[in-house]
Amino acid sequence: MSLTEQEKQLIEKSIERVADVAGDPASHVYARLFAQQPEMEAMFVLDTDGNVRGHMLSEALDCVFDFLGPRAYAPVLIQSELTNHSNLGVPPAVFATFFRVVMETFRELLGAEWTAETDAAWAKLLGEFDTTIAEHAERSGLALV
Repeated sequence: MSLTEQEKQLIEKSIERVADVAGDPASHVYARLFAQQPEMEAMFVLDTDGNVRGHMLSEALDCVFDFLGPRAYAPVLIQSELTNHSNLGVPPAVFATFFRVVMETFRELLGAEWTAETDAAWAKLLGEFDTTIAEHAERSGLALV
């Protein structure tokens, strides 16, 4: 089921508010990722200034905005990044959790501003990402378990 215009606006607004409240949320997102997937932190040992993490979060948010709009490139980017990350040793199941980690982090950063409607909109978007990732993983012969 596609996102409604209201759901898209709720997601966009939540991202904008995170930027207002926290500035660059990359350190928060990756702290949560590493807490949930500690084995991933070692993959960033050379990223001493956080630029790689910042770029990766920016790419993920670009995917979110493209999913909210024309979906002109996000599905292809997800497919290529799923393969790239698999080649780097990131299991597809871990790759698939990143968008959820972003949402959880944003929910925490916004606190009481995060509404049930915002949560439902993000849940719907994450379901669409999960479907896209699963389809690409299957086509590429990658296991999501």
